[in-house]
Amino acid sequence: MKKQEIDHILSLMLDSYDNVSDLNITVGKPFQVETSGQLAEVDIDSSFRELTPFQTEIFALNLISQRRRLTEDLLTEGSCDLSYELPGKARFRVNVFSQQGNYSIVLRKLETKIPTCKELALPEAFLKMSLEKNGIILVTGATGSGKTTSLAAILNEINEDSSVHIITLEDPVEYQHPHKKSTFNQREMGKDFDIFANGLRAALRQAPKVILVGEMRDRETVEIGLSAAETGHLVMSTLHTVDAGQTINRILGMFSTEEENQIRIRLADTVRWIVCQRLLPKIGGGRVAAFEIMGTNLRVKDTILHGESEGKTFYEIIQAGKTFGMITFDDYIIDLYEKGFITEETAITYASRKGIVGRGIDSVKSRRGEATTDIENLEVDMNYGTT
Repeated sequence: MKKQEIDHILSLMLDSYDNVSDLNITVGKPFQVETSGQLAEVDIDSSFRELTPFQTEIFALNLISQRRRLTEDLLTEGSCDLSYELPGKARFRVNVFSQQGNYSIVLRKLETKIPTCKELALPEAFLKMSLEKNGIILVTGATGSGKTTSLAAILNEINEDSSVHIITLEDPVEYQHPHKKSTFNQREMGKDFDIFANGLRAALRQAPKVILVGEMRDRETVEIGLSAAETGHLVMSTLHTVDAGQTINRILGMFSTEEENQIRIRLADTVRWIVCQRLLPKIGGGRVAAFEIMGTNLRVKDTILHGESEGKTFYEIIQAGKTFGMITFDDYIIDLYEKGFITEETAITYASRKGIVGRGIDSVKSRRGEATTDIENLEVDMNYGTT
């Protein structure tokens, strides 16, 4: 299988459906694409009805293209990340991984157009984030929840308004930002630096005002990121956590108990915003983003310093901080339901606290004049207790 054949197959997969976000190549299955959150088969040729181990391995080796670091990563760690370009058509973030002795491949299609906060209908808080001059902004969520897209929109706002030097450390580079008011230097792991910690350490000597770190993967990266934020840089990064409280605990968990107090103090001083996001199935097809947003204030700093306690949890602080642009997942989901973007079933399924969302949906229904229960013909038993 030659590169031209690989490119031809990738083109057919991309054109097979609307809204294709991922291409999936797995042994025992045909070629598949993910469209609007669902996997769909792509009928290319009878010889690809069930992919063989040999076919997926040849496909993987063509994508890796004899790059030694990627081959070593695949053999020693079981997976490797790379970027791949389909000339004139698309760019992909690729993960090749081993499963039960065979190789599987997932290619995430990268958008070429830089998104804006307005186009993505992001909450007002994202514009406030673009105005920050130092500290840490963390965007968290599961893989494929749109973290990179949200960060790209914030960077675009900075690019439109500020003449600053921005360095991005990515694995791989996803959005290629043009030079507008800002100057961009975008570095790719494996090509321009070896690991995030070393790339971040070097970035401190490259006079940036803003540093984007693709992911806070380990203790060393977090430590250097905190140092960068403390010395006047704005550091943006991602984590795989589900809410604001878990994000703080995840970072603390990277350090020993002896270091916990010191890290709490540093986090309290440097954290500016924590955004958690999820993608929900949208009525009529496609997906819509739901956000939990926590900004910093005295209550947040105190809770980071001393930990959560009864009546003083991050969830309660966010609920009380709506005027500062904060919002919980549950309130955001209720708002999406009220606007007609998602179904009641979706709202309950993706809720953090199902009881709160259930009551919120009942309030929406009451305002619309809809029934809030399916129990009918209730009557008072006038004879109760008289016999």
